[in-house]
This record gives sequence, C-alpha cells and structure tokens, in this order.
Amino acid sequence: MNERADLDDELELRRRRLRYRAWHRGTREMDFVLGRFVDAAVAAMKEPEVAELEALLEAPDPDLFAWVTGTAPVPANYDTEIFRRMVAFHREGGGLPVR
Repeated sequence: MNERADLDDELELRRRRLRYRAWHRGTREMDFVLGRFVDAAVAAMKEPEVAELEALLEAPDPDLFAWVTGTAPVPANYDTEIFRRMVAFHREGGGLPVR
C-alpha cells in the first residue's frame, strides 16, 4: 500500500473513533449534542479539523455543555472553528426532523 492510502486509512480510523467517543460521553445530553454533530460532519473533515474535534472531545462534559448552552464563557483554546460549527449546527436545528 502506498503512503497516501495509509494516511487515508488512519484518518478514517480516527473518524470512526470520534463517532464512538461522541456517542459515548457519559451524559446523555452531550451524547446528543456531540453525536448528532459528528454524524453529520465528520465524514467531510480533513485532518486538521479531525484534530480540532479530538481536542474538543477532551473537555469535561459539564464544561462543554455550559459552553454550548452559553451559560459559561468558552476558553480561548476551545473556541475553535469546529466548536463554533457545532454550536451553529444545533442552533439551526441540529439534524432534528422538522415537525
């Protein structure tokens, strides 16, 4: 296999891990917040975005929930493009069916 294929395989493995981690957080609220966003967005993410999302998933659930809901300020190191995309995703309906 060539080096490019190896890199693509590694990136796909990281995406699969992110899907799992997003849906198995420990709190159901964050499972929905992260899981729906990751399901909708991770397939199109390039390596830098995947790395940003991996770092975001290191944040504790209570902190992340407070940042997403706007009840606490987002620290600069977590106020990334991926975080802002996730918040916008949920403000715009978050993949929920329209009734």
